[in-house]
Amino acid sequence: MPLTLLNCTHRPHAYAAALTLVLALTACATTPPQPPTAIRLQALGQPDLLLLGEQHDAPEHQQIHAEVVQTLAQQGRLAALALEMADTGTSTAGLPRDASEDAVQKVLQWNDKGWPWKHYGPAVMAAVQAGVPVLGANLPRARMRDAMADATLDARLPPPALLAQQDAIRTGHCNLLPETQTLPMTRIQVAKDMSMARTLEQAAQPGKVVVLMAGSGHVDRSLGVPQHLPATLSHKAVGLRAGGARPGDSTALFDSIWATKPIEPKDYCAGVAPKK
Repeated sequence: MPLTLLNCTHRPHAYAAALTLVLALTACATTPPQPPTAIRLQALGQPDLLLLGEQHDAPEHQQIHAEVVQTLAQQGRLAALALEMADTGTSTAGLPRDASEDAVQKVLQWNDKGWPWKHYGPAVMAAVQAGVPVLGANLPRARMRDAMADATLDARLPPPALLAQQDAIRTGHCNLLPETQTLPMTRIQVAKDMSMARTLEQAAQPGKVVVLMAGSGHVDRSLGVPQHLPATLSHKAVGLRAGGARPGDSTALFDSIWATKPIEPKDYCAGVAPKK
């Protein structure tokens, strides 16, 4: 049978359908469909610890957090959910499964301005409703000044990693941080990572998974939380990347990259000027 060409002049509805198909195929070419979260989890095996490194301004990443928590909870594999977004010492362990969102935020001392509950609440509540403790894992602000002056923290990372962390601190402060503050601020970052690692270690249970929700810098295998974990606990570090892997991403940084839809890039340093 000869191929029948589409007559767009006399069949506008068919033309519109064809155009829709072309646009859909084009979109798929630029943003390849990603496997469901359950399939991605299965590919990681059964680690003791699962570290999810997000971009804080990518809402899809927080949606994935909730999917991970729900999936592991349904499988009976979730030991605990640890958060960068709450300080160590806070926990939902004493709350019932039907606790209200207000009650959960209260015990976690939640900072909605810094961490919008509408983004992070679904993952947190999924854990609570599954009867799984949610644990604050970050370094409390009251301990940051002591960390800044603690020179022993400098030896907690290999020298190349310490230098890389210092560079990350400079970049994160728009290269406006006085150089005399670079090392003290780096010590805070190291202390934060150590606090999260300690929380994960204490929450670990045989045959189950402790999940950490944190920024991708904390999950980086070369200089973040993984540097402070005991060798007795297996872990997987996942980098969530809006738009896909970045130049320089490798297995030295993350065990797996989970690509998500691109987001509008933001220059957080635009308009920032040195203090006079």
